Amino acid sequence: MAKSRQVFVCRACGAEFPSWTGRCQSCREWATVSEVAETVRAVPARAEAISAAQPLASVDPDLAMPTPVGIDEVDRVLGGGLTPGSSTLLAGEPGIGKSTLTLQMASSMASAGATVVVVTGEEAPAQVAARAARLGVVPPTLFVIDDVSTEAVAAAVTELRPQLLVVDSIQTMRLTTVDSPPGSVNQVKASAAYLVAAAKAASASLLLVGHVTKEGSVAGPRLLEHMVDTVLAFDRGDPSELRFLRAVKHRYGPTSELGIFDMTADGLMAVADPSQRCLEDRRPAMPGSVVIPFLAGRRPLLAELQTLVQPVHGRAGVASVQGFDRSRVFMVAAVMATHCGYGFSSADLYVSVAGGARVTEPAGDLGLAVALASAADRLAVPADLVVCGEVGLGGELRSVPLLADRFQEAFRLGFRRALVPQSAPSGPTGLRLLKAGSLAEALSLIPPHLRATG
Repeated sequence: MAKSRQVFVCRACGAEFPSWTGRCQSCREWATVSEVAETVRAVPARAEAISAAQPLASVDPDLAMPTPVGIDEVDRVLGGGLTPGSSTLLAGEPGIGKSTLTLQMASSMASAGATVVVVTGEEAPAQVAARAARLGVVPPTLFVIDDVSTEAVAAAVTELRPQLLVVDSIQTMRLTTVDSPPGSVNQVKASAAYLVAAAKAASASLLLVGHVTKEGSVAGPRLLEHMVDTVLAFDRGDPSELRFLRAVKHRYGPTSELGIFDMTADGLMAVADPSQRCLEDRRPAMPGSVVIPFLAGRRPLLAELQTLVQPVHGRAGVASVQGFDRSRVFMVAAVMATHCGYGFSSADLYVSVAGGARVTEPAGDLGLAVALASAADRLAVPADLVVCGEVGLGGELRSVPLLADRFQEAFRLGFRRALVPQSAPSGPTGLRLLKAGSLAEALSLIPPHLRATG
């Protein structure tokens, strides 16, 4: 027996509340909580005995080995490929290229002999076929379903038993037992759960496409994050042709890898030299600009870190941060004020990683400090200098992982000097290391000398 209850759900994060509230207490967004009728099935008084139990030792672990997609940048992010029976959510803004990426993945796997089913909820099969033809050869094992019925798609999965099922998009699917329109909270959650169960039973990899606005206000992807094994975020870089693929959640591998693509007329192409691409519009003689080597997974990349220090009067300064850990900006600024004589309390700080990259590791601390000092003193750092290291609260510098690999990448791109902590290993021949034990000492080593009073 089933009955319905009224709940209030946040469209941004999926949190549920017993009553309406103007602001979500979970994600702190305003005007995102709305009433939803949810069907609740009565629980039997006594559960039936489980007859499907089996000894764990009898389960073949090789069945969980990932299957390569055939696109290097995607396989890098997924840690080798898609795991059979797994569910993956690909989320991004409308028009960013999600359909193109999923079709390339589907075509690549089908070309390798896999059976792939693509559900086209938003486009006609002729449109999908035209795009596939532009991207390359259309394999005979690539099937298309022009039906938004969740039950029909699940039946096709049971019949065809594909290696990959792509649903583009989950917001278009409709489960007939749910009395809600496509795209609603109830319909999206119920359809996703139904498809996840069907794909798992057929040992098929499920790839759900979900649209998200910049504010994350579209019901669907945010609600599904806890229901799937992997969440891939697909977003835009700078220049706008760049696309970044990241794993926000990944049950079967790391979440630190980064896939970089170029949107072209022939589809999404892997960027051959990401570091060079991120630095191609750099102006070396600009104060506040520093090149830092950072890690995307285990791959070293170079990015330009730009800062601007704008004095203000009559109020406390604020910080605007893009592509960098905001908490580390405040920490580095405090260390500079305590140990190096820089005061930023009466200044607005602007910090940005050019090119759309994101630096989340402490290795960018020293580069940030040098960039802020350069911006405050109006002195540009040398064009052939890279900066890398962690800054401690006492003003000391600490080494970071894989420095040798970062040195090699910097040297390959023509950098000949590196400002690093005292404990850093040797670099390649031709790369001069400027080693320092403290932040104040590091600033004094940069010609022209930045102010350092500690």
